[in-house]
Amino acid sequence: MESLSLGEGNTPWVKSRYIGPEMGVENLYFKLESTNPSGSYKDRFATLAIANILQKRGKAVIATSSGNTGAALAAYAAAAGLPCKIAIVDGAPEGKLNQMRAYGAKLFMIKGFGLNPDITEAVFQKLAGLSHNFQTEVQVSAYKYSPIGMMGVQTIAFETAETFSALDHVFVPTGGGGLNLAIVRGFEIWKGIHPSFEIPRIHCVQPEGNDTIAGNLRNGLNYARAVEKSTTTISGLQVANVIDGHETLLASKRTRGNGFLVSDSHVTECQKLLAQKEGIFTEPAGAVALAGWLKAVQNREINVGDKSVCIISGSGFKDPQSTEMMIGQNPLFYLDSHLDMERYFMD
Repeated sequence: MESLSLGEGNTPWVKSRYIGPEMGVENLYFKLESTNPSGSYKDRFATLAIANILQKRGKAVIATSSGNTGAALAAYAAAAGLPCKIAIVDGAPEGKLNQMRAYGAKLFMIKGFGLNPDITEAVFQKLAGLSHNFQTEVQVSAYKYSPIGMMGVQTIAFETAETFSALDHVFVPTGGGGLNLAIVRGFEIWKGIHPSFEIPRIHCVQPEGNDTIAGNLRNGLNYARAVEKSTTTISGLQVANVIDGHETLLASKRTRGNGFLVSDSHVTECQKLLAQKEGIFTEPAGAVALAGWLKAVQNREINVGDKSVCIISGSGFKDPQSTEMMIGQNPLFYLDSHLDMERYFMD
């Protein structure tokens, strides 16, 4: 397969300086997928997805997205010289939409898509038919639709295993389940090559308003479930349909992972914590893993000496509206004169 790269992968690790120690746990790490070229882990998906389209001589990129998949595909489509047309989840953040448009992608927001499972399934079926006109396949960051692209996401596990010879927990923000499933499969591949490697527990963290996987995982069930309507405001995790949910639940189970449900308000608190305690600027979805980790610590499901990783899935620049909410109590001061500086700076 012809390679197509914008420099994705090999993202940094940052050890928590404050949040972990303040909770009495020294070994908390963040995997900054927000530093990928378009600002999220979806670049790992896009590089293989677009390379596969080129290999099959496809004429365009046809995709669905709530934001980050679309931004990644739009960027790599531009690099490949392919037109990009994206069906957008209803209510996707303007910051992500503007990023896609900047790369030249054509966007179509469909009422109810991504929120209502029946409408969502109908959109997928329609796109499958339309994609044939462009001699291509619909690109969705899920194994159900784009298994080759998702192989790129498995590299997160490879990088993790190379960095940590021993690791206890990985907390993953989860919508349709693809990221979680990719990390488990990546670790399983790594263990097949390195039998002595012990796969960590992979935990599924979801917003309460989109409980398709995490609740059933915690309750010991073997299947995911669709929700009538996704009510979370966390962009990127509003996935009412099951998609990769069944496989994700069973994969987490194989690692002895658990499900964690977190409120939107807790997620926004964690977004602020990451920025102001650790210097990590993430969108709300990128703070979901930390919300799950904090819940696990509070529930005494993590031992003091355990080593944990939280996946920071996307950049804070993706969602300007959430940033506005986060800085509401920190105004910009306008001074009439430089003579006022001392008074304000010393306050």
